[in-house]
Formats: sequence, structure tokens, C-alpha cells
Amino acid sequence: MRSAASGAALVSQGLFTALFPSDCRLCSTPLTNISRLPVCQRCLLAMVPLAAPTCEICGERLSANHSASANQICPACQEARPRFIKAVAYGAYDAGLRDLIHLLKYEQVAPAASVLGQMLAEAIQKLDPIADSILLVPVPLHLSKRRQRGFNQAELIARAAFKITGLPTAKLATDVLERTRPTVSQIGLTRPQRVENMRGAFRVRHLNKVAGRAVLLIDDVLTTGTTASECARILLKAGAEKVWIATVARTLKESGFESGRFRPEGAELGQALIKTAKAS
Repeated sequence: MRSAASGAALVSQGLFTALFPSDCRLCSTPLTNISRLPVCQRCLLAMVPLAAPTCEICGERLSANHSASANQICPACQEARPRFIKAVAYGAYDAGLRDLIHLLKYEQVAPAASVLGQMLAEAIQKLDPIADSILLVPVPLHLSKRRQRGFNQAELIARAAFKITGLPTAKLATDVLERTRPTVSQIGLTRPQRVENMRGAFRVRHLNKVAGRAVLLIDDVLTTGTTASECARILLKAGAEKVWIATVARTLKESGFESGRFRPEGAELGQALIKTAKAS
């Protein structure tokens, strides 16, 4: 019975390849599995969790000196502690993971949100313990950008992760935080310029939903942390008790970092991502 099912699956996959030939959107190799997500298994398996030592607060890569010491807080956080308690990410913002995020954001490949959501759920587990009744708040796009793109990728990823977080009394709140004005790209700006660029760019629309609540701020990528810090500042000012940050990816310093270093749990997570991709 099992061999018959396996044979049927092979025939089905062969028929799919013959009728709907396509290539992996990340590495261009021919796809042989039936999936709404046009990404091959090899690329999905390569998207492993972070393996390098990172700052306990912002998640930035630590230098060799820090990784060998008991102090696991980066110099930037020691100098100016962020408004949030802790930021976590699934993987490094490079290679296939970066390309998968781009498939969703810039090419509107919607099934990518399910796989990215599973990665986000894995990142959220690093925050244990957090309150079951935590408020999940996606970082919003400005209305003009949302109209242009057609969706907010942070919201799509948050919705996918929300289904598998295992927080029964948590609540997804997509109408709490609002971006009041468009902002320019943070790339190339100095730290003071980045802070000024984000100053006054957000507001809390419903104070009663935030007051006294623990908040988990959700985004696709954490780059400099300026946006996350400003959102956390606004949420705390509105009465939030605590703010954590969870993202799919984190931009890390390149010095000596090996984003693809193997971790035993990476293989299991990779297989889970493939299963999610097939079901998407």
C-alpha cells in the first residue's frame, strides 16, 4: 500500500514537472515537488537558525572578545540601552533567507509568508518565558507604501506565526500602531540621522488596547534597530508594560560571521519548512 502511494506521488510530481515546468526562484534549479512556493528543498534547508553568539538584548553579533566572556551585551547596548527588553531573530539577513523575504515583499509571492511565519514562530520561542496574554503588534507601513505594495509583509508573517506560537491567550493587534508619515531608507544614514528619520513617524491609535499590556513587536527584518526602538518608545509612552522584538531575520556584522554554519536542530527545522512550503 505504501509503495503504491509512493509510486502515485512520483507520478504526480513527474506530471507536475511536465505540465508546469519552472525553476527555483532562488537558485534557478528545476523544481520537482508540487508546491505553491517556487523554492527548492535545497534552498529551504540552507536557511538555518543563527549560530553565532549574539547580544542578549539587540541580537547583534558579538565579537570574539565578547563571546569568550560572561558579558553577552554588545557595546552599543551598554552605551545606550534600547527601549525594548530583548530582540530575537530566526536567521541572518543574507543569502537565501534575504531572497525569500524579497520574494514576498517585492514579487508578491504570498506563499512565502507561511514559511517565514514558521521561522518567526521559532524565533519567538527564544523569548520564553513571556506572558501568554501578550499583544502581537506588526510594524506598520505608511498608507502610501501599503497601497503600492498591496499588503504589509510584517502583518502577513505575524498572522502565519500567530497560528503556531502556542500562546493561547495572545492577541494579534494590527490596528494598534500607525505609521503617520513616510520615511526615507535608513541605509547610509548616521545613527543620529536614523533616529531623527524615525522620530514622530509612529503613533498608537488605541491607547486602551496597549495600556498595561506586554507587547511583542513583529517585523520581517531588524537592521539597525532604530525603527524597533522608536516603536517601542511610542508603545511604552502609550502605557505598554514591556516590549519585546521578534523578526524573521537580523542584519549582522560581517566580521568572521558564518551564517550557514551547521546546527543539529537546523536539519529538523529545515524539514519542517519544506513541509510548510508544500502545504502553503
